[in-house]
Amino acid sequence: MDLTNLHALTASDAARLIRDGVLSSAQVVEACLARIREVDADVQAWAFLDPGHALAQARAADEWRASGRPTGPLHGVPVGVKDIIDTGDMPTEIGSPIYAGRTPSRDAAVVSMLRSAGAIVMGKTVTTEFAYYAPGKTRNPHDAAHTPGGSSSGSAAAVAAGMVPLALGSQTNGSVIRPASFCGVYGFKPTHGLIPRPGVFPLSRTLDTVGLFARTIEDIALSLEQLVGFDERDPDSRPRARIPFRDVAAEEPPLPPMFGLVRTARWERTDADTREAFAELQALLEDRVEDVDLIQSDDAFEWHRLIMEAEMAQSLDREWETGRDRLSDALRTLLERGREVRALDYQRARTRARAFAEGLAELFQQRYDAILTPAAPGTAPAGLDSTGDPSFCTLWTLTGMPAITLPLMRGANGLPIGVQLVGPRHGDARLLRTARWLATRV
Repeated sequence: MDLTNLHALTASDAARLIRDGVLSSAQVVEACLARIREVDADVQAWAFLDPGHALAQARAADEWRASGRPTGPLHGVPVGVKDIIDTGDMPTEIGSPIYAGRTPSRDAAVVSMLRSAGAIVMGKTVTTEFAYYAPGKTRNPHDAAHTPGGSSSGSAAAVAAGMVPLALGSQTNGSVIRPASFCGVYGFKPTHGLIPRPGVFPLSRTLDTVGLFARTIEDIALSLEQLVGFDERDPDSRPRARIPFRDVAAEEPPLPPMFGLVRTARWERTDADTREAFAELQALLEDRVEDVDLIQSDDAFEWHRLIMEAEMAQSLDREWETGRDRLSDALRTLLERGREVRALDYQRARTRARAFAEGLAELFQQRYDAILTPAAPGTAPAGLDSTGDPSFCTLWTLTGMPAITLPLMRGANGLPIGVQLVGPRHGDARLLRTARWLATRV
C-alpha cells in the first residue's frame, strides 16, 4: 500500500491504518489539507474550511485512541458535509445569501452519527442555491471548463479530486447520482427514509434523501452502517434491525445477477458516447441483461415535478415571503409554479407515484436483481451555467428506490460516464452486492 499519498486512501483503509496505529488521524487530515491547498483553487469544492479546526479534531481523535478508549468504525477519517446539512461548529449557509453567516446551534442527525463513529468533519462542501439548479462556484476536477453537476457539487468534486475519501450529499431529483457520474466517483442514494434527515434543510419530504460519495463500494457500505437508523423527528424514519452492509456487499451473489436495461422516454437525450458505452455493456453482460419498458414512466416525470414544486413552495414559504428578491430567477420561477399547484393534482400525483413504485417492485420479485440505466445523458456538459440534466434519476427518486453510480466508463473527451444501478426499496445491501459484482467485471 502506498503511504506516500495519504490523501488518496480509501475511507476503509484510512480507518484500518489509524485503528492499527500505522497512521494517525492528524497525518491523514494534514495530507488532505495539503491536497486541498494544491488543487482547490481550480476546483473550489469548499464553502467553509478551517484547517486549524480540522487538525484540532484529528489531534483530539488521536489522543482519544492513545488513551485506550474504544474507537468507532470511522475513527479519525476526514469527511466532507454538504452545506445544507447543519453543523454546530461551522456555518451552514445553504448556498444562499439569505443564510450567509448562519451557524446552527447543533449538528444534524447524520453529522452526529458521523462524529459518534469517530469521523472528522473537515468542512462544508459547496451546494447549489437551496440544493436546486442555480450553480455554485465548484468546477469539475477532470476539466474546470465543465460542470461538476449538482446540487451536491462540492461533495462529488472533493472526493473526486482526492480532498476527502468520503462526503455527504442529498438528492431530491438527481443531486447525488448525477454529480457522481460527472466527477467519476461512486455515489449512493439509499432507500428514502433509511438515513434520518433532521438538521438537513428540507425541500421535499416525499423526495429528499441523504446520500454518499466515496471511492469504493466498501466505503459506501462502511458509511451506511454508521448512518442508517431511526429518528423520531423524521416522519419517514422507521425502526429497523441492523443491516450488515459490508458483509452483504462483499459476498459473491449465489447466482450471476440479472439486469433489466431501462432506457425510459428520455433515451433520446443520451449522447453518442453513452449509447455506445451501454451497447458495449449490454454485449458484455450477454444473457444477464434484458430490455425492459416501463408503463407510465413518461407520466411519472410529471408526477415528480408536481410533488417537488408543491413541497418546495411550502418548505421555502418564509424565504419567499421575506427574501424573494435574493433568490435566483430559476428558483423564483419554480416556487411560483409550486404555489399554483392544486391540492387535487398534488394528491393525485402522490397516489399514482405510490402505485408506480409498487409496480416496479414486481420487476425485482419476478426476475431482476437491479435496473441498469444511465446516470446522466452523457459526460459533464461544458460551461458552468448549468448542472446538467437529472432526468435519468427522476423516476428512482420519485419511487424512493436505492440507486448507485458506478464510475465505469469514459467518453471520447476523457470525462467520466457513470452507470446507474437501481434496486428495490430496502434492498440497499443487495444492490451494493450486485454493484460490486458488476464493477469487478467491467
